[in-house]
Amino acid sequence: MAFDLSMPILVVDDYSTMIRIIRNLLKQLGFENVDEANDGSAALAKMQTKRYGLVISDWNMEPMTGYDLLKEVRASPEFSKTPFIMITAESKTENVIAAKKAGVNNYIVKPFNAATLKTKMEAVFPGSAD
Repeated sequence: MAFDLSMPILVVDDYSTMIRIIRNLLKQLGFENVDEANDGSAALAKMQTKRYGLVISDWNMEPMTGYDLLKEVRASPEFSKTPFIMITAESKTENVIAAKKAGVNNYIVKPFNAATLKTKMEAVFPGSAD
């Protein structure tokens, strides 16, 4: 079974260049239905209006961090099951542990490529590897 390439994905990052990079990596993997938000609160607002199959969020954002967004998503009955991948430039063990405790599905350390993103997504969606 392959990924559902029509699945809507929300990319959350306050750095527009990073959003463009992630969008391009997703496009390389065949995903076209990609929305973006530039912080956690904008992401929550988008999640109110559209059902996303995956959220890919940066950790370090202002005013609402990706970690805070993750906690909000997991606390919401409506979104608690939404797959969530956290992206960060810091591979600090305590951050990884905090994200895991908060319910993150997977974790990617920058820089990364399409192959890394695909591997992390396959781990989030078991049975999706070709």
